[in-house]
Amino acid sequence: MPTPTLAPPGRLPLELPVRPLPELSWLESHLSYAPIKALLPLPILAAVAYPLWWFFRDTWRELDMEAARYRAERAARGEVDYRPAACFVIVAAVLTMQEYFGSRSFYDEVLRESLLRLAETHPTLKVQKYDELFGYAWWSCARFIGYVLIPLPLWKILFPRDSLLDMGLRLRGFFEHIWVYALCLAIVLPLMLLVSTQPDFGSYYPFYKGASRSWVDFLSWEAMYWLQFFSLELFFRGWMVGALRRTLGSAAIFAMALPYCMIHYGKPYFEAHGAVVAGVVLGSLAMRTRSIYAGFLVHITVAVGMDLLSLYKRAALPVAFWSPG
Repeated sequence: MPTPTLAPPGRLPLELPVRPLPELSWLESHLSYAPIKALLPLPILAAVAYPLWWFFRDTWRELDMEAARYRAERAARGEVDYRPAACFVIVAAVLTMQEYFGSRSFYDEVLRESLLRLAETHPTLKVQKYDELFGYAWWSCARFIGYVLIPLPLWKILFPRDSLLDMGLRLRGFFEHIWVYALCLAIVLPLMLLVSTQPDFGSYYPFYKGASRSWVDFLSWEAMYWLQFFSLELFFRGWMVGALRRTLGSAAIFAMALPYCMIHYGKPYFEAHGAVVAGVVLGSLAMRTRSIYAGFLVHITVAVGMDLLSLYKRAALPVAFWSPG
């Protein structure tokens, strides 16, 4: 095939170099075929369904029995439990606020200008250098506000007899189930390696593109990322499942998995499907251990692993502790 040329008027044609496309592995070439990529998650979900049921069947049965007794007692007293209605309305409101006011685009469009004006009198802020990091700082803080500071106090006002500590914040039960954390990692890490073969993986992680500039940038980003994950775990696996389990039983886990999957839209395709499994596994794990800490540890382990793996594959790991300038 001839080399493409560009011939401006009155000038000799200029040869443009043709860069060869990167070679794809056998797995990458087959997963890039649209019908296979679109349908592949379905047999995978079907394959993991039975192992999940087998591993968590006792936990689900216990939740269903507790919920049946609870509903029978409420019905005998002629009472209505408004917890599911209140929970779903709060979830819808919080996720909507996050979408419109908790994103980096809100920082870009609304907050950055104020921060730049503040930096004129406080040059130590270094907005130009850390502009992207400030955007993610807002994103992380918005998640903490929306996932923790709004639903938990509001729930205590609506249902003062409910203990917030019972929504996954107790350490009791976590350490005796630490082996479940190791088992989850043994399952998740191979899936993480599969996701890393996707062409969009290297360009997607880390979210903060300045993470490779220095270890300070990388660790600052990870601290924000961890705060976001803790808030997320407390919201979905702690508060939401805890608010629904007495009425819905094990169905509370699957009800939580739906919005949890949807907040992953926009991420790589297989990761969005993986959120379905992750939601069920982490929700069941939280109910089995009665704490969110195992799920939080799984989340941050995978998150840091994804970031490091992406940087390593691009030969972009930080080499300096601090970025001057």
